Amino acid sequence: MAERFDRGGRLLAVGGTAQAWSDARHVAVEFVHPVIVGKRALSALAIDPGSLELLRRDDDMVVSFEPFTVEAGEEWALEPLADDPFVRQELAETAYHCLWELVHVFFDHLGCSNAGAGASGFLYPFLGSGSGNLDAVVEDVRASVEMKAAEIAELRERTLLGNREELVAAAATVRRALDEGGSLLAFGNGGSATDAMDVVADFRAAPQGWPARRAIDLSGDPAILTAVANDIGPASLYSRQVIAYGRPGDVALALSTSGSSANIVEALAEARRRGLATIACVGYDGGRIAAERLADHVVVTPSEHIPRIQEAQASAYHVLRELVS
Repeated sequence: MAERFDRGGRLLAVGGTAQAWSDARHVAVEFVHPVIVGKRALSALAIDPGSLELLRRDDDMVVSFEPFTVEAGEEWALEPLADDPFVRQELAETAYHCLWELVHVFFDHLGCSNAGAGASGFLYPFLGSGSGNLDAVVEDVRASVEMKAAEIAELRERTLLGNREELVAAAATVRRALDEGGSLLAFGNGGSATDAMDVVADFRAAPQGWPARRAIDLSGDPAILTAVANDIGPASLYSRQVIAYGRPGDVALALSTSGSSANIVEALAEARRRGLATIACVGYDGGRIAAERLADHVVVTPSEHIPRIQEAQASAYHVLRELVS
C-alpha cells in the first residue's frame, strides 16, 4: 500500500450496509487527515459499491467491508474470529487502524516519507530508526502488531469494567427515553463522527435484528455542517442542530477522544438547557467533559492514543446498544 500510495494510487473504501459505510468513511478520514502531526495526507475515498468501476484507476486499492466484498487483483481477507456482529466490527476497526499506522511506518522506513522516520516512532517504538531493510521492518512490525492487539484488549476491558455502572445507567436512560417517544442524537468529530454514524445505524437497524429505534446522526449532512461552520463557526456545528432537532425527553450522545472539543462541549451544554439527557464517551482523562461533569453519564477510556480510544469506545457504545435492548 505504501508503494502504491507513493506512485499516486488511491484507497477506495466501500461497504454494503450502514454500519459498513461508517467504517468506509472512517478509513477515508484516517488516511486523508492523519492524527500524526506532520504526516502526509493520503488519497482515500469512501464510495458506494456501484461507483467502484467508474472511479477506479491504475494503482488504486480497495478495502471493502462485509457483506460487500471485492475480489480482484491481490487480495487479503481479514476474518474476525467472532460471530457477534458488534465484536466483528470492533476487530475490523482495530485492523484498519493498524493498517493505516503501518502504511506510515513503511513510508518512514522505506524512504517514501518527508516527515522522517521518527514521526511514527510512538506508534511502533522498538522499530530501528532509518532502516531500509524490508525484511527487518516486517519482522519488527509483526511483533509490534501483536503488542497493539494486547494493548487494545486490555483497554477495552478497562473501559467496559471501569464504566460498568455508567453504561448500565446510561442504557436505562436511553431505553426510557426511546420507550417514551424520544430520539437519540449522536455526534462527534473526524473518526468520532463516523462512530456517531455507526451508533445511529445500530439503533435504526441493528445487525442482530433488534427493533428499530429513533436515532439522528448530527454529523451526517455536509450541507448543514458547512453552512454552520461558514456562517457561525465550527464551535456551533452540533449545538445549532440540537436547537433544531432536540426536545425534552431526547438523549444527546457525544463521542470525543479528547473530551474537550469546543463544539462537543457547546452541544452538550445546549442539550442540557433544552432538557435532553446527555451521555459522553471520552478519552484521555476525560477532559473538560469529565472534569466539569458536562454530561449526565460520562464513559472514560483512559488512553492517549486516539485510534485505541476510538476502538474501545466502539465496544462501549455497542454494549450500550445491547443493554438498551
